[in-house]
Amino acid sequence: MVDQGADETADVLFERRGRLGVVTLNRPKAVNALTAGMTAAMLDQLTVWADDDAVAAVLVRGGGDRGLCAGGDIVAIYRDMLDGGDATADFWAVEYRLNLLIAEYPKPYVAFMDGLVLGGGVGISAHGSVRIVTERTRSGMPETTIGFVPDVGGTLLLSRAPGETGTHAALTGGHLSGADALFLGLADHFVPSARLPELAAALETEPADAVVARFAEPAPQSVLAGQRGWIDACYSSDDAGEIVRRLRTIGGEAADEAADTITAKSPTAVKVALASLRRVRGLSLAEALEQEYRVGLRFLAGPDFREGIRAQVVDKDRTPHWQPATLADVTNEDVESYFAPLGDRELKLSSKEKNNA
Repeated sequence: MVDQGADETADVLFERRGRLGVVTLNRPKAVNALTAGMTAAMLDQLTVWADDDAVAAVLVRGGGDRGLCAGGDIVAIYRDMLDGGDATADFWAVEYRLNLLIAEYPKPYVAFMDGLVLGGGVGISAHGSVRIVTERTRSGMPETTIGFVPDVGGTLLLSRAPGETGTHAALTGGHLSGADALFLGLADHFVPSARLPELAAALETEPADAVVARFAEPAPQSVLAGQRGWIDACYSSDDAGEIVRRLRTIGGEAADEAADTITAKSPTAVKVALASLRRVRGLSLAEALEQEYRVGLRFLAGPDFREGIRAQVVDKDRTPHWQPATLADVTNEDVESYFAPLGDRELKLSSKEKNNA
């Protein structure tokens, strides 16, 4: 049964099939990159379904064959930054509320993390209760590449990964296989992509846990799991420059590649990302999202986020000019400034923030 008012040309589609509420991101040419309108629509519909006894579970999936979601629409963010960034701040406020709703959802929230699942795509999937990856999954938080830091609760998710593997994933921004996502704690089950349509059909009439148990298969080996020894040794420092030095010293192709990757990223983003991961330990998701919002608004006002998007997706010259240009040039005071309170602009998702309002 298709919900009344459904528009097959909309950027996100909602329908009810049996006892299953289905969310389909519908921007396949953009690998379903999230817009402000999409997140607002998802927040509204998921809120309705949470109280609808006719809906037993929710499924989120991506339209097309390239992936669930490649993240936020960073071209739109770039254009908005040129106008001051207020629309992006509003977008994030809604998106982070959506992430929190998904994490607290009262019904099984099934996410098909097939194909590309990056940035904001992680936010609408990895906070869910039933997270399914496939042999096609390429996930990750690649924000440091564009002069930004993991958000949508990604700092909290990665801080909970085994050892320092989450730190490695955050600073390098590398793509993760389905097996790696399982190892990091970003996903729960492995199902071959060819079986997803059959699984979705079964969810219409059967309980989610029983369906997933029937379809899940053993995952391939995680590359990250096998690299944990040198990752833990190198990334245990709270200083990004020291991490790079350790990577250079320990040697080996993978460690050298990680060092090269980190030094090519925005130095400010790398240092703030590392500080974010350290600060988020022990916080609730609501508190983590509040911290990410503070940091995000500072990046909207700074030079590197805009420059990173320009270099990667606007001019596509792949030669960003970071300010400051090296890790050594980013001071502790610079990093601290990203976490300063926002005053009246605080997001206020947690009970602590609400009580301080």
